[in-house]
Amino acid sequence: MSIEFFNESGFDGINEEMLLDVAGFALAAMDVSPDVEATITCVDEDTIAELHVHWMNLPGPTDVMSFPIDELTPGFHTPRPDGESAGPAMLGDIVLCPEFAKKQADAGGHSLAHELALLTTHSCLHLLGYDHGTPAEEKEMFALQNEILADWYDDVARRGKKFPPKPTGPQAFPSAADRAHLDEQLAGEARADGRIPAIAQPLDKSGGSEEN
Repeated sequence: MSIEFFNESGFDGINEEMLLDVAGFALAAMDVSPDVEATITCVDEDTIAELHVHWMNLPGPTDVMSFPIDELTPGFHTPRPDGESAGPAMLGDIVLCPEFAKKQADAGGHSLAHELALLTTHSCLHLLGYDHGTPAEEKEMFALQNEILADWYDDVARRGKKFPPKPTGPQAFPSAADRAHLDEQLAGEARADGRIPAIAQPLDKSGGSEEN
């Protein structure tokens, strides 16, 4: 599995190794072929606000956007009719905004590292076609996200990796309702500051973007 990381945010303290590790674990947990390729890019608030308007017609920055490319599903193994590998497939792009995510991390009572790991896991599921447009989809996606993330922390401990420890706060592994409450809290702060937070539904794959 080839995942490239680019930090164009100008934000210090981003653990590239950790984000690549959690993304690889999440995709492997979903039985995605090791032949797939993806990118993770960290950008500043102005850049993600531009993407937000361009792709979703919504103002203001957001935490993460997902851009699926190839239509893949769990269990994808790139077969061809002759049984030979079809070669690498480009799963898609994850665009994170650490500056925005830091506000969420502070409000949730955990580290930026954990928030970015959570958003990366969430975005990996979006790349695989998961969504939270209905209550049933929302429940399934957030449960799966939290299960994968918790399993990743356990796997990290087994491997002895020196990443930040698993947090225990109530917002560390949030339900959809928990996340909605956090969004409302941040929205109130943004309105007080004259900023508009991003709350949106994902576009279909022809449109190209999805977000938390």
